[in-house]
Amino acid sequence: MLTPVLALVVWTLIVWIWMYALRLPAMQAAKIDPQEALHPGSLSGLPTSARVVADNYNHLHEAPTLFYALALYSHLAGTGDGLNIALAWGYVALRVVHSLVQIIIRNVTMRFAVFASSTIVLIVLAVRNVFAAT
Repeated sequence: MLTPVLALVVWTLIVWIWMYALRLPAMQAAKIDPQEALHPGSLSGLPTSARVVADNYNHLHEAPTLFYALALYSHLAGTGDGLNIALAWGYVALRVVHSLVQIIIRNVTMRFAVFASSTIVLIVLAVRNVFAAT
């Protein structure tokens, strides 16, 4: 149950590297002093290619926090059965797809469908844990 957690952490770090690989050169090209990034939104003038990776990096710190808590709970409560492990891997796969859709394809409707699907996986994982606890 913990290996999918590690996989999502690694993916988040990959997106972090990707973000700075695009953001720093974009800031240099736009002649933006790093101190200007002090306030949220101050980098909104960067090209979309640099902004979407940063947006996705932020998204990887939002809903996945529920996944981390559920996976840890499943592991500690002993409910990390085959189906819960499959759900965890499914969630990780959907978050990777979400990242790729947001960063490369840039289709909001498709991104929402993937996000909604990943949330349904979290709901199923949570419900399975609730029933296992009763």
